[in-house]
Amino acid sequence: MIKRATFGGVALPYALLLPQIAITLIFFFWPAGEALFQAVHVQDALGLKTRFVWFENFERVFSDGYYLASLRITAVFTLASCLLAMGFALLLAVMADRVIRGAGAYKTLLIWPYAVAPALAGVLWGFMFNPTIGVVAHALDAVGIKWNYYVDGDQALFLVTIAAAWKYVSYSFIFFLAGLQSIPRSVIEAAAIDGAGPTKRFWTIVFPLLSPTTFFLLVLNLVHLFFESFGIVHALTQGGPGRATEILVFRVWSDGYRGQDYGGSAAQSVVLMAIVIALTVIQFRYVERKVHY
Repeated sequence: MIKRATFGGVALPYALLLPQIAITLIFFFWPAGEALFQAVHVQDALGLKTRFVWFENFERVFSDGYYLASLRITAVFTLASCLLAMGFALLLAVMADRVIRGAGAYKTLLIWPYAVAPALAGVLWGFMFNPTIGVVAHALDAVGIKWNYYVDGDQALFLVTIAAAWKYVSYSFIFFLAGLQSIPRSVIEAAAIDGAGPTKRFWTIVFPLLSPTTFFLLVLNLVHLFFESFGIVHALTQGGPGRATEILVFRVWSDGYRGQDYGGSAAQSVVLMAIVIALTVIQFRYVERKVHY
């Protein structure tokens, strides 16, 4: 017999849903509506009057060479950070799943970085790679690598990429570890009895069974990297040097807060939102076909 939840009145279910609906409307739909409104308007210098301009803000954005460069930088940054974060998280999860002695402490230490705020993560990596006082920078200099991400754009992009990947390794690790522990041991043992080695067992049995977890993390990590990497870039490089690390979400803030171009900034935020929605739809349309539930 299946037990079903029953409510004494009609108002109670709506009352239980009301807080979440209010949060969604206030913090998601309302800001999105404001961005759409400002994207097709231009304010005067004092911000007292607005003028409807149709798609002029979008035309100005896409005619800006620096914005197109930000698109390319964001694509490289997001893809590299996502692959690094998920790759290392899967490796650490496999290792943690095999640890017997001190497993609790090992797993706890791996989860801790997830509690670090993005801005603080940027500050930590900035200290380690600081050309003057950074421990890692001195180690690189000792082996003949000239490190100064303040003036080298490639080094700056590399640094923000690994900082973002480190920040989201713990998030992916939690889900990968849970997925590994949900795989029946009898399946692994049967493959071992049939003569499959550890590597073959992983790629033919374990990893396909982790495909729902991998797909979920791919979608979530891409969304997080597009929207929540602002703190890392702001704390580490401020978008420099020479706009080498000016990802889309940072440029939205820079043009809106620094440049006071609210219409252009809103248009950029709408484009960013459209890119993330399109990527999510593409992943559910094509990538999910290869997921084995």
